Amino acid sequence: QVQLVESGGGLVQAGGSLRLSCAASGRTFSNYAMGWFRQAPGKEREFVTRISWIGGSTYYADSVKGRFTISRDNAKNTVYLQMNSLKPEDTAVYYCAATPRTYANASSYYRATNYDYWGQGTQVTVSS
Repeated sequence: QVQLVESGGGLVQAGGSLRLSCAASGRTFSNYAMGWFRQAPGKEREFVTRISWIGGSTYYADSVKGRFTISRDNAKNTVYLQMNSLKPEDTAVYYCAATPRTYANASSYYRATNYDYWGQGTQVTVSS
């Protein structure tokens, strides 16, 4: 089992920045690829970004590319999401997720069903 706890959400004006954190406990954190997803009211959960277990490989949704950065500190069992140039359409509950599996097809990491463990989510609200 892996337990994930997100923090760092809040209310920010458009153009502002936030950094989300996801603290993991349980099994060896460094064995898991980590992802961030988000879900806005009335919408399906969507992929935001993902980082490999050693942090050498990252993928981003086109909607956040160039604005968001994912990173991880395996010594602290924590993954981060730095969000810059925030837009009102970034408003959502943000979830971190973990998977122990390695997929040859990178698009597999875009599917929420391919992640085994989830945090409770943290609300990000961007005002215009």
